[in-house]
Amino acid sequence: MPDMNRTDRLYALVEELRAAGPRGRTASQLAAHFEVSVRTVERDLSALGQAGVPLATKQGRTGGYSLDPSMTLPPLNFTPREATALAMALSSSAHVLFARDARSALQKIVAAMPPAALAEARTAAAKVRLVVAVGAAPDAAVAETIWQAVRRNQVLRIGYVDVDGAESEREVEPQHVVVGPRGSYLTAWCRLREDDRVFRMDRITRAERTPALPRGPRRPIEPEIPGQLIARPETALRPEKILAMSAETPT
Repeated sequence: MPDMNRTDRLYALVEELRAAGPRGRTASQLAAHFEVSVRTVERDLSALGQAGVPLATKQGRTGGYSLDPSMTLPPLNFTPREATALAMALSSSAHVLFARDARSALQKIVAAMPPAALAEARTAAAKVRLVVAVGAAPDAAVAETIWQAVRRNQVLRIGYVDVDGAESEREVEPQHVVVGPRGSYLTAWCRLREDDRVFRMDRITRAERTPALPRGPRRPIEPEIPGQLIARPETALRPEKILAMSAETPT
Protein backbone atom coordinates (compact mmCIF):
# COMPACT_ATOMS: atom_id res chain seq x y z
CA MET A 1 0.00 0.00 0.00
CA PRO A 2 2.74 2.49 -0.91
CA ASP A 3 0.33 5.23 -2.06
CA MET A 4 -1.64 5.41 1.21
CA ASN A 5 -1.14 8.74 2.97
CA ARG A 6 -0.44 8.85 6.68
CA THR A 7 -3.92 9.90 7.77
CA ASP A 8 -5.53 7.00 5.90
CA ARG A 9 -2.87 4.65 7.23
CA LEU A 10 -3.62 5.69 10.82
CA TYR A 11 -7.29 4.88 10.33
CA ALA A 12 -6.38 1.63 8.59
CA LEU A 13 -4.05 0.67 11.46
CA VAL A 14 -6.93 0.98 13.92
CA GLU A 15 -9.15 -1.18 11.72
CA GLU A 16 -6.39 -3.78 11.29
CA LEU A 17 -5.93 -4.03 15.05
CA ARG A 18 -9.68 -4.18 15.57
CA ALA A 19 -9.92 -7.08 13.09
CA ALA A 20 -7.02 -8.87 14.79
CA GLY A 21 -8.89 -8.97 18.09
CA PRO A 22 -7.07 -9.94 21.27
CA ARG A 23 -4.28 -11.66 19.33
CA GLY A 24 -3.11 -8.30 18.03
CA ARG A 25 -0.35 -7.73 15.51
CA THR A 26 3.39 -7.24 15.86
CA ALA A 27 5.06 -4.13 14.49
CA SER A 28 6.73 -6.31 11.86
CA GLN A 29 3.40 -7.75 10.72
CA LEU A 30 1.87 -4.30 10.47
CA ALA A 31 4.91 -2.95 8.61
CA ALA A 32 4.70 -5.78 6.07
CA HIS A 33 0.94 -5.31 5.65
CA PHE A 34 1.20 -1.57 4.99
CA GLU A 35 4.52 -1.82 3.11
CA VAL A 36 6.34 0.65 5.37
CA SER A 37 9.21 0.34 7.81
CA VAL A 38 8.84 -0.94 11.37
CA ARG A 39 10.02 2.45 12.57
CA THR A 40 7.20 4.15 10.64
CA VAL A 41 4.63 1.78 12.15
CA GLU A 42 5.94 2.38 15.67
CA ARG A 43 5.79 6.13 15.10
CA ASP A 44 2.20 5.81 13.83
CA LEU A 45 1.20 3.68 16.82
CA SER A 46 2.74 6.23 19.18
CA ALA A 47 0.69 8.97 17.49
CA LEU A 48 -2.48 6.92 17.87
CA GLY A 49 -1.78 6.36 21.55
CA GLN A 50 -1.20 10.09 22.12
CA ALA A 51 -4.50 10.81 20.33
CA GLY A 52 -6.36 8.59 22.80
CA VAL A 53 -6.71 5.34 20.88
CA PRO A 54 -6.75 2.60 23.58
CA LEU A 55 -3.73 0.52 22.54
CA ALA A 56 -2.55 -2.46 24.59
CA THR A 57 0.94 -3.92 24.25
CA LYS A 58 2.17 -7.42 25.01
CA GLN A 59 5.82 -8.12 25.76
CA GLY A 60 7.80 -11.21 24.79
CA ARG A 61 8.32 -13.34 21.70
CA THR A 62 4.65 -13.36 20.76
CA GLY A 63 4.05 -9.79 21.87
CA GLY A 64 2.61 -7.02 19.79
CA TYR A 65 -0.12 -4.42 19.70
CA SER A 66 -3.87 -4.75 20.11
CA LEU A 67 -6.86 -2.59 20.95
CA ASP A 68 -7.76 -2.69 24.62
CA PRO A 69 -11.06 -4.63 24.58
CA SER A 70 -12.30 -2.92 27.74
CA MET A 71 -11.98 0.50 26.12
CA THR A 72 -13.12 -0.01 22.54
CA LEU A 73 -16.54 0.70 21.17
CA PRO A 74 -18.71 -2.20 20.01
CA PRO A 75 -19.67 -2.07 16.33
CA LEU A 76 -21.81 1.03 15.79
CA ASN A 77 -23.92 1.69 12.75
CA PHE A 78 -23.64 5.44 12.33
CA THR A 79 -25.38 6.74 9.25
CA PRO A 80 -23.34 9.19 7.14
CA ARG A 81 -25.60 12.05 8.30
CA GLU A 82 -25.20 11.06 11.95
CA ALA A 83 -21.42 10.97 11.54
CA THR A 84 -21.47 14.36 9.80
CA ALA A 85 -23.55 15.84 12.64
CA LEU A 86 -21.16 14.42 15.25
CA ALA A 87 -18.15 15.73 13.33
CA MET A 88 -19.71 19.21 13.29
CA ALA A 89 -20.51 19.10 17.01
CA LEU A 90 -17.10 17.78 18.05
CA SER A 91 -15.18 20.05 15.67
CA SER A 92 -16.76 23.08 17.33
CA SER A 93 -15.41 22.00 20.74
CA ALA A 94 -12.27 24.08 20.60
CA HIS A 95 -12.08 24.86 24.32
CA VAL A 96 -8.72 24.07 25.87
CA LEU A 97 -10.35 21.66 28.35
CA PHE A 98 -12.08 19.44 25.81
CA ALA A 99 -10.36 19.83 22.42
CA ARG A 100 -8.13 16.76 22.79
CA ASP A 101 -10.98 14.60 24.09
CA ALA A 102 -13.19 15.72 21.20
CA ARG A 103 -10.50 14.65 18.71
CA SER A 104 -10.13 11.29 20.46
CA ALA A 105 -13.89 10.69 20.44
CA LEU A 106 -14.17 11.55 16.76
CA GLN A 107 -11.32 9.18 15.91
CA LYS A 108 -13.10 6.33 17.69
CA ILE A 109 -16.30 7.08 15.78
CA VAL A 110 -14.43 7.09 12.48
CA ALA A 111 -12.70 3.80 13.31
CA ALA A 112 -16.07 2.13 13.96
CA MET A 113 -17.65 3.09 10.62
CA PRO A 114 -17.77 0.96 7.47
CA PRO A 115 -15.55 2.42 4.71
CA ALA A 116 -18.43 3.28 2.37
CA ALA A 117 -20.39 5.12 5.07
CA LEU A 118 -17.25 6.94 6.17
CA ALA A 119 -16.51 8.04 2.61
CA GLU A 120 -20.05 9.39 2.23
CA ALA A 121 -19.80 11.21 5.57
CA ARG A 122 -16.48 12.77 4.57
CA THR A 123 -17.95 13.95 1.28
CA ALA A 124 -20.89 15.56 3.08
CA ALA A 125 -18.71 17.13 5.78
CA ALA A 126 -16.48 18.64 3.10
CA LYS A 127 -19.47 20.77 2.04
CA VAL A 128 -19.79 22.36 5.50
CA ARG A 129 -17.86 25.19 7.13
CA LEU A 130 -18.24 26.15 10.79
CA VAL A 131 -17.94 29.65 12.19
CA VAL A 132 -16.22 29.13 15.54
CA ALA A 133 -16.10 32.18 17.79
CA VAL A 134 -12.74 32.54 19.52
CA GLY A 135 -13.05 33.88 23.04
CA ALA A 136 -10.28 34.75 25.46
CA ALA A 137 -8.50 31.49 26.27
CA PRO A 138 -7.62 30.59 29.87
CA ASP A 139 -4.27 29.15 30.84
CA ALA A 140 -4.42 25.40 30.14
CA ALA A 141 -2.97 24.33 33.51
CA VAL A 142 -5.24 26.70 35.43
CA ALA A 143 -8.27 25.49 33.46
CA GLU A 144 -7.43 21.85 34.19
CA THR A 145 -7.04 22.54 37.93
CA ILE A 146 -10.41 24.30 37.93
CA TRP A 147 -12.06 21.45 36.06
CA GLN A 148 -10.74 18.81 38.47
CA ALA A 149 -11.99 20.85 41.43
CA VAL A 150 -15.43 21.21 39.83
CA ARG A 151 -15.62 17.48 39.19
CA ARG A 152 -14.47 16.50 42.68
CA ASN A 153 -16.30 19.21 44.63
CA GLN A 154 -13.08 20.64 46.05
CA VAL A 155 -12.38 24.12 47.37
CA LEU A 156 -10.09 26.29 45.23
CA ARG A 157 -7.76 29.13 46.14
CA ILE A 158 -7.52 31.44 43.14
CA GLY A 159 -5.87 34.66 42.10
CA TYR A 160 -8.33 36.82 40.18
CA VAL A 161 -8.02 40.06 38.23
CA ASP A 162 -11.31 41.93 37.89
CA VAL A 163 -12.44 44.14 35.00
CA ASP A 164 -10.69 47.16 36.54
CA GLY A 165 -7.38 45.31 36.85
CA ALA A 166 -7.53 44.87 40.63
CA GLU A 167 -6.12 41.53 41.76
CA SER A 168 -7.45 39.59 44.74
CA GLU A 169 -6.95 36.18 46.30
CA ARG A 170 -9.96 34.22 47.45
CA GLU A 171 -11.23 30.76 48.26
CA VAL A 172 -14.17 29.55 46.22
CA GLU A 173 -16.40 26.49 46.10
CA PRO A 174 -16.74 25.63 42.38
CA GLN A 175 -20.13 24.80 40.90
CA HIS A 176 -20.00 24.85 37.09
CA VAL A 177 -17.65 25.47 34.19
CA VAL A 178 -19.45 27.58 31.58
CA VAL A 179 -18.00 27.41 28.06
CA GLY A 180 -19.21 30.05 25.63
CA PRO A 181 -18.35 31.83 22.39
CA ARG A 182 -17.26 34.98 24.25
CA GLY A 183 -15.08 33.23 26.80
CA SER A 184 -15.35 30.65 29.56
CA TYR A 185 -16.38 31.10 33.16
CA LEU A 186 -16.34 29.47 36.57
CA THR A 187 -19.42 29.78 38.76
CA ALA A 188 -18.69 29.32 42.45
CA TRP A 189 -19.60 30.31 45.99
CA CYS A 190 -17.07 32.98 46.94
CA ARG A 191 -16.05 32.83 50.59
CA LEU A 192 -14.66 36.37 50.41
CA ARG A 193 -17.95 37.89 49.18
CA GLU A 194 -20.17 35.25 50.82
CA ASP A 195 -22.22 34.98 47.67
CA ASP A 196 -22.45 33.17 44.34
CA ARG A 197 -20.08 34.67 41.79
CA VAL A 198 -19.16 34.24 38.13
CA PHE A 199 -15.42 34.41 37.34
CA ARG A 200 -13.96 34.84 33.86
CA MET A 201 -11.53 31.92 33.55
CA ASP A 202 -8.98 33.91 31.52
CA ARG A 203 -8.80 36.37 34.46
CA ILE A 204 -7.92 33.61 36.93
CA THR A 205 -4.14 33.93 37.16
CA ARG A 206 -3.54 30.91 39.40
CA ALA A 207 -5.56 28.14 40.96
CA GLU A 208 -4.78 25.45 43.49
CA ARG A 209 -6.95 22.91 45.24
CA THR A 210 -7.04 23.14 49.02
CA PRO A 211 -7.77 20.60 51.78
CA ALA A 212 -10.62 22.80 53.03
CA LEU A 213 -14.07 21.24 52.94
CA PRO A 214 -16.96 22.87 51.11
CA ARG A 215 -20.08 23.87 52.96
CA GLY A 216 -22.81 21.30 53.49
CA PRO A 217 -24.81 19.96 50.53
CA ARG A 218 -26.78 22.59 48.69
CA ARG A 219 -28.29 22.95 45.28
CA PRO A 220 -25.92 24.87 42.98
CA ILE A 221 -27.30 28.00 41.38
CA GLU A 222 -27.74 27.55 37.62
CA PRO A 223 -25.34 29.90 35.80
CA GLU A 224 -26.66 32.96 33.99
CA ILE A 225 -24.45 34.90 31.58
CA PRO A 226 -26.08 38.11 30.28
CA GLY A 227 -26.95 37.86 26.59
CA GLN A 228 -26.03 34.18 26.32
CA LEU A 229 -28.21 31.08 26.26
CA ILE A 230 -26.97 28.33 28.59
CA ALA A 231 -27.22 24.76 27.26
CA ARG A 232 -26.78 21.60 29.35
CA PRO A 233 -24.60 18.91 27.70
CA GLU A 234 -25.86 16.42 30.30
CA THR A 235 -29.10 16.26 28.31
CA ALA A 236 -27.23 14.79 25.33
CA LEU A 237 -26.20 11.86 27.53
CA ARG A 238 -29.83 11.22 28.51
CA PRO A 239 -31.61 10.46 25.24
CA GLU A 240 -34.80 9.55 27.10
CA LYS A 241 -35.13 13.22 28.09
CA ILE A 242 -34.66 14.36 24.51
CA LEU A 243 -37.36 11.94 23.33
CA ALA A 244 -39.71 13.12 26.08
CA MET A 245 -39.22 16.76 25.15
CA SER A 246 -39.77 15.94 21.46
CA ALA A 247 -43.03 14.20 22.31
CA GLU A 248 -44.24 17.24 24.25
CA THR A 249 -43.43 19.68 21.44
CA PRO A 250 -46.58 20.48 19.39
CA THR A 251 -46.31 19.88 15.68
